[in-house]
Amino acid sequence: MRVSRPLLPCAARLRRRRARADRIRRARGGLLPPRRGGVTAPLLELDRVCVDRGGIRVLDGVSLSIETGEMLGLVGESGSGKSTLARAALRLIEPTSGAVRWRGRDLLAFTPRELRAARREMQIVFQDPATSLDPRMTVAESVAEPFEVHRLATAAERGDRVTELLRRVELGPELLHRYPHELSGGQAQRVALARALAVNPALLVADEALSALDVSLRAQMANLLLDLREGAGIACLLVSHDLRLVASICDRIAVLAGGALVHLGPASGIASDTRHPAALALVEAARPGIRIGRET
Repeated sequence: MRVSRPLLPCAARLRRRRARADRIRRARGGLLPPRRGGVTAPLLELDRVCVDRGGIRVLDGVSLSIETGEMLGLVGESGSGKSTLARAALRLIEPTSGAVRWRGRDLLAFTPRELRAARREMQIVFQDPATSLDPRMTVAESVAEPFEVHRLATAAERGDRVTELLRRVELGPELLHRYPHELSGGQAQRVALARALAVNPALLVADEALSALDVSLRAQMANLLLDLREGAGIACLLVSHDLRLVASICDRIAVLAGGALVHLGPASGIASDTRHPAALALVEAARPGIRIGRET
């Protein structure tokens, strides 16, 4: 699939690196460390997860997993259950039934202390950065807050750490003393991302975090997610209704419709492999002027 031009160089690099990694993985029989019995535990696993709201089932028996360092795209129409799944996966809401496993352990059985430790490794960035940024705090204070909450850095170290995090998301130190209302939408979204990265997460959930941005900023943020995955090995659950974008940067794609998982497979085969009408509708909507699938 092709997307806007700013994304292409990084997407091409990712395809080359992914192909190289696949060859090595086949040669070595897998790169992840084996668990007992030779089975590798996914980083995050949902097993027949259901969520009810007001007597209505909004998530219906969803099972999927995310591997360490994997980028999984989650797409679907509005109201399909994408955000509900993202929140249930991080235990921000409690599933009605089913299991959620983090590194092979039952996340729903974690004690408050264990859950707090796990939350250091799993972060979420929402569509509206106002959800993550306190309007009374400057950029420097917002990005530094996770260091204080999780006791990750001394007061003397925080300034340099904050500046480095802003650099990683391509923001300059001139923003340090600005408040959220003084930032553009793209700047605020990158500040929210910098804040999420402060705890060095193993998993980043981007819940429609790119949807409100214009095409150019969306491509920049997508490239940034690719760089984080390549440079730091961060796994990502990218929640979006933009199939073109998701298919360009993700390893696999999951499609939700009516709260149910109707497709799960490699991003390169989304156009040829899917059979469900809801998934086919997303493919057809993305088709005009765009080829979906692996370039040859």
